[in-house]
Parts: sequence; C-alpha cells; structure tokens
Amino acid sequence: MPSIETIKDAELARQKRNLTDAQKKKTDATKEGVVVNSFYKEPKNVNMDDLYDCLVISDYAKMPKKLDEDKITPDKSLAPLSLIAVGVMGAIALASALIKRSARVNLNLRPEKRLEHLTRNVSITDESIQAIYQMVQCPNQKTILAGTGVLALGAMGFMGKMFIDGFKEVWVKKREADIEKNLQENLVEVETQSFSGKIQIIRSMLAQKAGEFSDYICAKPQTPPVFERFGDKLKFGNKKNNKKPDFNTLKYFAMGALTLGAIVGLGFLSLKNLAKGKMHIEEYIKSTKDLVLEIVKKSKEETMETDKIKLKSLFVAMDSSEKEIKGMLAQLPWAEEEKSKFIEDVVFETTKSTTTADRAIGGDGKPKPAFNSYVNDYRAFFYNYLLDSSNPQFKMLFFGVTGLTALSYGGQAAGEAIKEVQVEKMNAQTKLELEKRLVATELRNFKAKKDAAINPLCEEFYVQLQRGKPKEELKTMAENILFEVKNGPPFVYS
Repeated sequence: MPSIETIKDAELARQKRNLTDAQKKKTDATKEGVVVNSFYKEPKNVNMDDLYDCLVISDYAKMPKKLDEDKITPDKSLAPLSLIAVGVMGAIALASALIKRSARVNLNLRPEKRLEHLTRNVSITDESIQAIYQMVQCPNQKTILAGTGVLALGAMGFMGKMFIDGFKEVWVKKREADIEKNLQENLVEVETQSFSGKIQIIRSMLAQKAGEFSDYICAKPQTPPVFERFGDKLKFGNKKNNKKPDFNTLKYFAMGALTLGAIVGLGFLSLKNLAKGKMHIEEYIKSTKDLVLEIVKKSKEETMETDKIKLKSLFVAMDSSEKEIKGMLAQLPWAEEEKSKFIEDVVFETTKSTTTADRAIGGDGKPKPAFNSYVNDYRAFFYNYLLDSSNPQFKMLFFGVTGLTALSYGGQAAGEAIKEVQVEKMNAQTKLELEKRLVATELRNFKAKKDAAINPLCEEFYVQLQRGKPKEELKTMAENILFEVKNGPPFVYS
C-alpha cells in the first residue's frame, strides 16, 4: 500500500501537469518568494553576539604593525649598464694614455734599462700537432705513415675513453637510483613518526583544552590564568625563569684577547726574523767585499779573464752601486784602458734591468717565431716506433707505455665510480640520520605554531569569562576553540 507522502507527491505532480505555462511560472515565483522571505531576508534586529561567540572574535585585536610598512626600492636597473659603459670607455682611454706614455719614455731610455727583444717560442706539446708539423715540414713516407698512425691511435684512445666514461656514468646512475630508492623506503618510517607525532600533539591539546574549559563551564568559577604579551609572542604567567647565565660575552672577550696577543706575538717574531735576516745579509755582503778586494789585490795579467768572470758575478750577486764598483776596482793592477772598459762593463751588467735568455730555452733574442717540441704523450712512443720499426725497444716502449696508460685510466675511472657510489651511500645515510633527528624539531615547530594560533583564542575565552558571559555562550566559544585545535593551521598534512 502506498504511503501518504507518495500520494502527496503524485497529487502535486498531477496538478503541475494540468497547469498552463503561465500558471506554472506564477506558482514557481510564489514558491521562490516564500523561500527568500523565510531564509534569506535579514531580520530587523540583528544580534552579533552569537557570531562573536561562534568565531571567537576579540574586540581589541589589532593588525600587525608590519602590515603598514611600505619600503619602496628605487629602480637602479640602468645604473649598472651606465657604469659598465663608462668603465669600459675609461679603461680604453687609460690604455691609450699608457701607450702614449710608453712611446714617449722609450725615446730617451738608456740602453741598459731597455727590455730585451723576445724570440716568439712556439712550444708544441701535443703529439698530434707535432705529427702534423712534421708532415708539413718534411713530407715523406715515414712522417706521413707515422703521423697517420698517431692520429688513428688518438681516435681509438678517444673512443675508448668515451666508452669507459659512459659505462662508468651508467653504472653510477643505476647505483644512485638504488640508493635513492632505499633512502625513500627508509624515509617512510621517519615521515610516519612525524605524522603520528603531530596527530598525538593535536589529541593531547584537545584533551588539555577540553579539560580546562570544563573546569570553568561545568564546575565552580575559578581564577583564570594570567597571560603576558611580549611583542608578538604570547606566554602563560606563573612560569619560573630558568634562564641560565650567558657566558658568550666573556668567551668573545677571551677570544679577542687571544687573537690580539697572537697578532702582537707573530708581528714581534716577524720583525725579529727580519732583523736577523738583515744581519746575515750584511755579513754576506761584507765577506763578499773582502773576497772582491782579495781577488783585486792578487789579480795578474795571466788570470785577468778568470778574474773578470769572478768579479762580475760577485758584483751582480751583491747588487752593488756604481760608486762601490768603481771604488773597489780602482785598485786593479791592469792597464788603464782595460780597467776602465771592465769597470764600465761591470756597471752596465750590474745596473741592467733584464738579461737575455739562453739560446737553448729562449732563443737568440730575435723577434721572430721559433719552434720547439716538448711532448709528454703516450702517442709519442708510437710515433717513434713507426719512424723506426726495426728498433725493438721502440716497440716495447710503445706497448708498455700505452698499456700502462690504458690500465691507469681504466683503474682511475673504476676508482672514481666506486668512490662516487660510496659517497652517495654515505650522503644518503647522513640524510636519513638528519631526517630522523629533525622529527623532534618538526614536532616542536608544529606545537609552537599550534600554540601561537590557539593561545589568543584561549585568552579571549578567559577575558569573556571574567566579564561574566553566560556558560551557554562560553560553551559555544570552547567548542569553536576545540574545533580550531583539531582542524586549524598548521595542518598535519603540511
């Protein structure tokens, strides 16, 4: 048997089917007006007390002072461009002035003060370049064969190096993926501890706050706790001050005193060492002068050339002045012309600012290019073997050095791969240990933020309690505070 509600719904549907479009529109408008008048129109007398209690709104809360701070940063984006442009042009102008001054100084510079001419030495240190140079300089069957062989061996070595490097990187990446997977598996337990700890904090706070509110709502009135504000922090009263004495200031003073003492002591030691060094230098110069005077006194025409070399080196070593040189060499028992020429030569060499490099390493001073080869490459032994394959020692050198190079590089790549994997393992272990240690820090951070969000609401609850608000309204405030403890920020899932 159909119910009364089913019959009513059927009757309403039948009546709606029999209505015209105009009647349906009028009926819907009437129903809409009834709903709006019943639920959405505001009453004439509005009472905000319920809303204040429901949302725990305080009538003395203020916006933070930082909200009104407005610091405008001037736009300086064009200043660096301007400075760079001006700086570059200034550097060019300074360089041109330096060139101008150098050209002017060069006109009246004495010969002994001039810089030496430089031979432009082109040192070939790569075996491939050396092989190409030999083919260009002396193209014959041997140099072309040896050069082609060196280039082919270099290409083989390059491809082998690429294969070893690629194999190492692939192996290291696979091991890193395994290490990361194990790390994430271990971090699941750590994150679970953090999550469960936050849930436990919320449950504990709910139980604590519910018990506090019950004492004031359901039992006899009690004296509410005292809140103290320090800046933006909110603290409960009646807490003991367990602050330990701070010795940082004394530590800093002690460190500063030790640093100053070390600076003074090291400075005194440096001056003492310099003084001793100066005494030793003076003793050396004195003994060298005595040796010069002895050579001058015993010099003869038979030993003139040897004495010239000795005297010139001793004066250069002492860095003697022109006056000292002339004074000590004036006693030489040589011909006046020979003595004057030697004194002039010694003065020139002693006061000369530069010297000419040896032909074996620097050339003869002509400002033209000079080529030399200094190769430290395993392919050089292959080049020598191809030039003279009849020499068995060249062959043994090539195989020995090439094999040692290949084994060394392979061993180095293997060692680096193992080192990288071990370092990655240790880093993962360190990260896991750090995350475990940070669980307690994260929970304290969560608890502090929860307190910062809930304590002002609790303070407002106790303020309204002191003002004599009815228990029904206090119960509403307590319910909303507990709801905020459970569902408010900071959130567990963050």
